[in-house]
Amino acid sequence: MRRFTHRFRAKAPINVVAAFHQDSRALKLLTPPPVFVQMHCVNPLSEGSITDFTLWLGPLPVRWVAAHSEVDLLSGFTDTQIHGPFAFWVHRHSFQPCGSGETEVIDDIQAEFGRGFSGLLGRLMWVNLPFMFFYRAWITRRTIEKSLKLSGVAGR
Repeated sequence: MRRFTHRFRAKAPINVVAAFHQDSRALKLLTPPPVFVQMHCVNPLSEGSITDFTLWLGPLPVRWVAAHSEVDLLSGFTDTQIHGPFAFWVHRHSFQPCGSGETEVIDDIQAEFGRGFSGLLGRLMWVNLPFMFFYRAWITRRTIEKSLKLSGVAGR
């Protein structure tokens, strides 16, 4: 079993950070170029909801279907791969309030590689997780903090 954990802080209250991650448009926004996300079915985040999408790695399509569980609208949720490039994939998204109105975002992933071409795809994606989550942290901070400034909430 492989494990990857990434943490970062956003200068925003937990309800704002959680709402950003619950938005069905977030996955597209949080996916770094040159990868492109094509959404097939996105249900509002709830216990048992399904997200079905294709990641385009250049000309190569990677279909991914995930089910959501352990959904708590403020503290986070888990997505479990039902179909995709890994033999096993569970990703816990957690949000924890910090002092001074900040929120810590914690992504914890457990995965196992499959065999054959899927296993190769999974390995290629795994080695890129540090870059992907660095990008996600940057986009999350930028988007949320810009939104708070525009709404006049920043600095409260």
